[in-house]
Amino acid sequence: MIELQHSGPLNIIGLMSGTSADGVDAAFVTIQGVPPDVTLELRAWACFPFASELRETILAQCDPGRSSVDCLCVLSVALAEEYALASHAVAEMASCPLGDVAAIACHGQTVWHQPNPLRCGTDDHRGTLQIGNAAVLAARTGCTVVSDFRSADMAVGGQGAPLIPFADWALLSSPSEVRAVQNIGGIANVTYMPPDGRLDDIVAFDTGPGNMVIDAVAAALTDGARACDEGGAWAAMGKPSATVIAEIVENHAFFRRPPPKSTGREEFGQGFVRNTFLPACAAARLSGADIVATATALTAETIADAYRRWLPQDALPETIIVGGGGARNLTLMHMLSARLSPARLTTHEEFGIPDDAKEAIGFALLGYETLCGRASNVPSATGAAYRAVLGSITPAPRVYEARRPANAWDQG
Repeated sequence: MIELQHSGPLNIIGLMSGTSADGVDAAFVTIQGVPPDVTLELRAWACFPFASELRETILAQCDPGRSSVDCLCVLSVALAEEYALASHAVAEMASCPLGDVAAIACHGQTVWHQPNPLRCGTDDHRGTLQIGNAAVLAARTGCTVVSDFRSADMAVGGQGAPLIPFADWALLSSPSEVRAVQNIGGIANVTYMPPDGRLDDIVAFDTGPGNMVIDAVAAALTDGARACDEGGAWAAMGKPSATVIAEIVENHAFFRRPPPKSTGREEFGQGFVRNTFLPACAAARLSGADIVATATALTAETIADAYRRWLPQDALPETIIVGGGGARNLTLMHMLSARLSPARLTTHEEFGIPDDAKEAIGFALLGYETLCGRASNVPSATGAAYRAVLGSITPAPRVYEARRPANAWDQG
């Protein structure tokens, strides 16, 4: 039996593996209080990269042209094993036994997100699929698992994304200035927070591609030798094509669609890169460096375009807190700074939150809210009809089988 109401501090492990599919971000946090008056102590965090073979399998299963139901089935279990290893490791780093962990809050790996209706049988339906078998994760750790966060929001009419705005509001809102939190993972999303704003005052939505197109282009141009443009060094050697960018922004329906809206690989994955982006670059006769620069500028321009289209123009952000892998891309950050001036760009580090741990911390907070029986979606961001308690709870097993090789995730 699971007790959903708690008053004391809880230890929660948050796990996040994003659309870039590069690994697991794990955060061990101790949380107490009721947001926004919440106390959160980050006791340990780490990023655990996926093996290249596993990452390629994940990316293949996100591509309708390459996915298969048998592989998808066992991939969910394989990911749960990875999540379990990460949980053991981060608990050790926090010097806390897993027996003292109230829950593992696991976002899972998104393989498909369908916020727009699609015909299935005789009716149209919407849905989202994050894999990472919760029962296996619970069995390998002995911990209660909170998972499948997005489905409850979609069940009440929401897009199922973005969900991190709740954590942005609880941890980063300001009483005196307009702030935006700009995450740049595989997909980019913004959380806009007016000063002294209530949760209902938040504006949040996906702005379009983050690192997804950049990573796919880097891999395509090097036959898989590069998984990304490290630090934006390759893009810095090229010149972006304003013509290609303008053509894509004008012709892709996502950018004209008003919030609430969310997206993923179904719109900006391999199919977009193969069938739209690279042919446009080829027609413009761009060099390899120019193509990577154009992919980088596409992310910067679509973020800035979203601010111009959908944020209050009489109260634009004074401070923009950038997180996710894109914060390490110096070329992208320079492009963003130029397009979003006079706003001040900074990172989560200024607020004591490691950039790479932010989303894992966010899902730990969402898991905490679930255990406390409180709603944590943001209807103004997702379009849900009302607030909902997120996630499915898989109880801790009476006996569990820990599978942790002695050298797994060696931090030395």
